[in-house]
Amino acid sequence: MRWSHRPAVDSPVVIIAFEGWNDAGDAASSAVRYLRDHCEVEPFADIDPEVFYDFTETRPEVRLEDDRRTIRWPRNQFSHGKFPGTDRDVVLLLGTEPQLRWRTFCEAVDHVATEVGAELIVTFGALLAEVAHSRPVSVIGSTQDVGLAAELGLPFSRYEGPTGIVGVLHTALSEVGRPAVSLWAAVPTYVPAAQSPKATMALVQKVAALLDLSIVTTDLEIATAAYERQINELVEEDEETRSYVAALEDRHDDDGEDFPTGDSLIEEVERFLRDRPED
Repeated sequence: MRWSHRPAVDSPVVIIAFEGWNDAGDAASSAVRYLRDHCEVEPFADIDPEVFYDFTETRPEVRLEDDRRTIRWPRNQFSHGKFPGTDRDVVLLLGTEPQLRWRTFCEAVDHVATEVGAELIVTFGALLAEVAHSRPVSVIGSTQDVGLAAELGLPFSRYEGPTGIVGVLHTALSEVGRPAVSLWAAVPTYVPAAQSPKATMALVQKVAALLDLSIVTTDLEIATAAYERQINELVEEDEETRSYVAALEDRHDDDGEDFPTGDSLIEEVERFLRDRPED
């Protein structure tokens, strides 16, 4: 850990997202960026990338700053601030999934949580699922904490199979008794490369509801409208995709609520984790 200062925070909520395997449509990382921009946060610590990355896989980048060449390394940066219009403290971690020493990495994250006196940790994730871009985004929350599951009405995670850094982190936090919640948003399988402001907005709104906060999402609403128009145009250009999307829409409408729901979305998360190829 590299600390610039020790933040003066009171029982903050720690919200985490990692770019990479857990971040379909960049929805999870974009949700933390959105909160970072709207909570007026200040960086206070980061995790030295030297021992956690294979730099032939996650390449550092060259940048020119004031006509001088600098290297930008993979970053896992902690920032602190307050939720807009409240006195409630928040700590944000925006990072990149590491390749190496995951247990040590999770210990570093928990160390920061201990130092700031974290009340709760929330992780964001996003997965590819058989959902229509034109329908509301489904977000499923789960936890490995039985008491928290009962308190918040969340399912207790019973997933078995391959996992990413989010899954490993939650197990590590559970082992030390740290309360944590995982939120996953569903992104359509037929637009896997496109950024999804709609899924980003769903995650922001879900964490706001979870924490009983009001977070303005006007920018995301505007971006979502543009996203839907662009995807509509692409879908209309291909008859096979148009038929597939229409079937997804019918399934959603016949179900009468956001699809997939409850156990079915948990199954989508589990399928996503099991079937996704190793990166």
